[in-house]
Amino acid sequence: MFWIKLLTNFIKIMREGQTPNQVAGGFALGMIVGVSPSFTLQGLFVWLIILVLDVNLSAALLAFTVFALIAFLVDPLFHALGYFLLVDVDALRGFWTWMYNVPIAPLTRFYNTVVIGSFVSGLILFFPVFYGMKRFVIAYRATIGARIERTRVYQVLKRNALVTWYTKIRDFAR
Repeated sequence: MFWIKLLTNFIKIMREGQTPNQVAGGFALGMIVGVSPSFTLQGLFVWLIILVLDVNLSAALLAFTVFALIAFLVDPLFHALGYFLLVDVDALRGFWTWMYNVPIAPLTRFYNTVVIGSFVSGLILFFPVFYGMKRFVIAYRATIGARIERTRVYQVLKRNALVTWYTKIRDFAR
């Protein structure tokens, strides 16, 4: 039921609620956490940013889920980028040595090619994902949402017994 509630909250927010910047910010930050391997210091830091900033948590969780599934497919690309940054770029060698000797820096696991490659990829993709999601939210609110609600599939799903039962339970709990 958690995922159904998350998806319904996200759809509701797509229609109204928070600003497109808040939805896009949550989605972009969730993307960074989703592409990066879990349980690193930088991952915890990004979750802290998500919780501190006024961004949409449902969008962040949805992006985390979607991009975590996609990340497994592009891990070889993350490895190649991480290997390039850690081994082939001589200008960064002193920086990596310094980072390894800083007491808390090894908790980031920057020395792992997939970790550094995925985190750098997430940082590079942050602005394109942010602006793309912002444009999508604006377009959804202006035209796409009304068209989807008029489709036959949406109407059938809206009248589905499971959905109506869940809606009654949800409204009763409020």
